[in-house]
Amino acid sequence: MTLRADDASSCFACDLVSGATPLPGGVIHRTDSWVVEHCVGPLGVGTLIVKPIRHVAHVSELEADETAELGQLLKQAATAVSELTDPEQVYVCLWSHADRRPGHIHFVVQPVTGEQMQRFDAHGPALQVAMFESNEVPPTPAVEAFASRAASWFIANTPAQP
Repeated sequence: MTLRADDASSCFACDLVSGATPLPGGVIHRTDSWVVEHCVGPLGVGTLIVKPIRHVAHVSELEADETAELGQLLKQAATAVSELTDPEQVYVCLWSHADRRPGHIHFVVQPVTGEQMQRFDAHGPALQVAMFESNEVPPTPAVEAFASRAASWFIANTPAQP
Protein backbone atom coordinates (compact mmCIF):
# COMPACT_ATOMS: atom_id res chain seq x y z
CA MET A 1 0.00 0.00 0.00
CA THR A 2 1.37 3.43 -0.92
CA LEU A 3 0.28 6.26 1.34
CA ARG A 4 0.32 9.91 0.34
CA ALA A 5 2.44 12.36 2.31
CA ASP A 6 -0.78 14.00 3.51
CA ASP A 7 -1.60 10.73 5.36
CA ALA A 8 0.79 11.64 8.15
CA SER A 9 -0.80 9.41 10.78
CA SER A 10 1.59 6.49 10.44
CA CYS A 11 4.92 7.76 9.12
CA PHE A 12 7.52 9.94 10.85
CA ALA A 13 9.00 11.07 7.50
CA CYS A 14 5.53 12.06 6.28
CA ASP A 15 4.91 13.88 9.56
CA LEU A 16 8.05 15.96 8.96
CA VAL A 17 6.98 16.79 5.39
CA SER A 18 3.46 17.77 6.43
CA GLY A 19 4.59 19.82 9.44
CA ALA A 20 2.79 17.54 11.92
CA THR A 21 6.18 16.97 13.60
CA PRO A 22 8.53 19.94 14.07
CA LEU A 23 11.53 19.93 11.75
CA PRO A 24 14.54 21.94 12.96
CA GLY A 25 15.62 24.13 10.08
CA GLY A 26 12.47 23.37 8.09
CA VAL A 27 12.43 22.19 4.51
CA ILE A 28 15.69 23.28 2.91
CA HIS A 29 14.72 22.66 -0.71
CA ARG A 30 11.67 21.27 -2.47
CA THR A 31 11.12 20.05 -5.99
CA ASP A 32 7.90 18.78 -7.53
CA SER A 33 8.54 15.31 -6.06
CA TRP A 34 11.27 15.56 -3.39
CA VAL A 35 12.26 17.48 -0.27
CA VAL A 36 15.65 18.14 1.23
CA GLU A 37 15.85 18.63 4.98
CA HIS A 38 18.44 18.36 7.72
CA CYS A 39 18.71 14.97 9.42
CA VAL A 40 16.96 14.88 12.80
CA GLY A 41 19.23 12.13 14.13
CA PRO A 42 22.80 11.90 15.45
CA LEU A 43 24.69 11.92 12.12
CA GLY A 44 26.09 15.39 12.65
CA VAL A 45 25.51 18.95 11.52
CA GLY A 46 25.36 19.12 7.75
CA THR A 47 23.76 15.73 7.16
CA LEU A 48 20.90 16.13 4.74
CA ILE A 49 17.94 13.89 3.99
CA VAL A 50 16.57 13.67 0.44
CA LYS A 51 13.17 11.98 0.36
CA PRO A 52 10.11 11.78 -1.84
CA ILE A 53 7.22 13.99 -0.82
CA ARG A 54 4.76 11.15 -1.15
CA HIS A 55 5.14 8.04 0.97
CA VAL A 56 7.27 5.53 -0.97
CA ALA A 57 8.66 2.40 0.69
CA HIS A 58 10.65 0.94 -2.23
CA VAL A 59 12.77 2.55 -4.94
CA SER A 60 10.93 0.32 -7.42
CA GLU A 61 7.73 2.22 -6.53
CA LEU A 62 9.07 5.59 -7.67
CA GLU A 63 7.09 7.17 -10.47
CA ALA A 64 8.73 8.44 -13.66
CA ASP A 65 8.73 12.10 -12.55
CA GLU A 66 10.25 11.17 -9.16
CA THR A 67 12.93 9.09 -10.85
CA ALA A 68 13.73 11.85 -13.34
CA GLU A 69 14.48 14.33 -10.53
CA LEU A 70 16.43 12.02 -8.24
CA GLY A 71 19.91 11.87 -9.77
CA GLN A 72 20.34 15.61 -10.19
CA LEU A 73 18.92 16.31 -6.72
CA LEU A 74 21.28 13.83 -5.04
CA LYS A 75 24.20 15.43 -6.88
CA GLN A 76 23.05 18.89 -5.77
CA ALA A 77 22.67 17.79 -2.15
CA ALA A 78 26.11 16.14 -2.13
CA THR A 79 27.65 19.24 -3.70
CA ALA A 80 25.95 21.51 -1.15
CA VAL A 81 27.19 19.36 1.74
CA SER A 82 30.69 19.24 0.27
CA GLU A 83 30.90 23.00 -0.30
CA LEU A 84 29.35 23.95 3.03
CA THR A 85 31.26 21.53 5.28
CA ASP A 86 34.53 20.70 3.44
CA PRO A 87 34.51 17.01 4.48
CA GLU A 88 36.92 14.28 3.45
CA GLN A 89 34.01 12.39 1.87
CA VAL A 90 30.26 12.70 1.48
CA TYR A 91 28.36 9.48 2.06
CA VAL A 92 25.13 9.00 0.11
CA CYS A 93 23.08 5.99 1.15
CA LEU A 94 19.50 4.81 1.08
CA TRP A 95 17.66 4.03 4.30
CA SER A 96 14.13 2.75 4.44
CA HIS A 97 13.42 0.60 7.46
CA ALA A 98 11.33 1.47 10.50
CA ASP A 99 10.84 -1.18 13.15
CA ARG A 100 12.30 -3.80 10.75
CA ARG A 101 9.69 -3.05 8.10
CA PRO A 102 10.11 -1.04 4.90
CA GLY A 103 9.39 2.61 5.63
CA HIS A 104 9.50 5.92 3.78
CA ILE A 105 12.66 5.80 1.69
CA HIS A 106 15.19 8.53 2.25
CA PHE A 107 18.71 9.17 1.08
CA VAL A 108 21.18 10.24 3.76
CA VAL A 109 23.77 12.73 2.45
CA GLN A 110 26.38 12.87 5.20
CA PRO A 111 29.63 14.83 5.43
CA VAL A 112 32.37 12.69 6.97
CA THR A 113 35.53 14.13 8.46
CA GLY A 114 38.79 12.62 9.59
CA GLU A 115 38.00 13.82 13.10
CA GLN A 116 34.76 11.80 13.11
CA MET A 117 36.49 8.67 11.83
CA GLN A 118 39.22 9.04 14.45
CA ARG A 119 36.81 9.82 17.29
CA PHE A 120 34.56 6.83 16.56
CA ASP A 121 37.41 4.64 15.25
CA ALA A 122 35.23 3.71 12.30
CA HIS A 123 34.26 4.58 8.75
CA GLY A 124 31.45 3.67 6.36
CA PRO A 125 28.42 1.92 7.85
CA ALA A 126 30.34 1.26 11.09
CA LEU A 127 30.78 5.02 11.53
CA GLN A 128 27.05 5.59 11.11
CA VAL A 129 26.29 2.80 13.60
CA ALA A 130 28.73 4.30 16.11
CA MET A 131 27.18 7.74 15.69
CA PHE A 132 23.72 6.32 16.32
CA GLU A 133 24.98 4.42 19.37
CA SER A 134 26.43 7.67 20.76
CA ASN A 135 23.00 9.29 20.28
CA GLU A 136 24.56 12.77 20.19
CA VAL A 137 21.97 14.82 18.36
CA PRO A 138 23.35 18.16 17.14
CA PRO A 139 22.06 21.27 18.93
CA THR A 140 18.98 22.74 17.26
CA PRO A 141 20.58 26.20 16.74
CA ALA A 142 23.49 24.60 14.83
CA VAL A 143 21.08 22.57 12.68
CA GLU A 144 18.95 25.65 11.98
CA ALA A 145 22.01 27.73 11.04
CA PHE A 146 23.25 25.02 8.67
CA ALA A 147 19.77 24.57 7.17
CA SER A 148 19.60 28.30 6.46
CA ARG A 149 23.00 28.23 4.74
CA ALA A 150 21.98 25.15 2.75
CA ALA A 151 18.68 26.75 1.69
CA SER A 152 20.60 29.77 0.42
CA TRP A 153 23.01 27.45 -1.40
CA PHE A 154 20.10 25.67 -3.16
CA ILE A 155 18.53 29.01 -4.17
CA ALA A 156 21.82 30.19 -5.67
CA ASN A 157 22.63 26.88 -7.37
CA THR A 158 19.31 25.57 -8.67
CA PRO A 159 18.45 26.44 -12.26
CA ALA A 160 15.09 28.17 -12.69
CA GLN A 161 12.28 25.92 -13.93
CA PRO A 162 10.91 26.82 -17.40
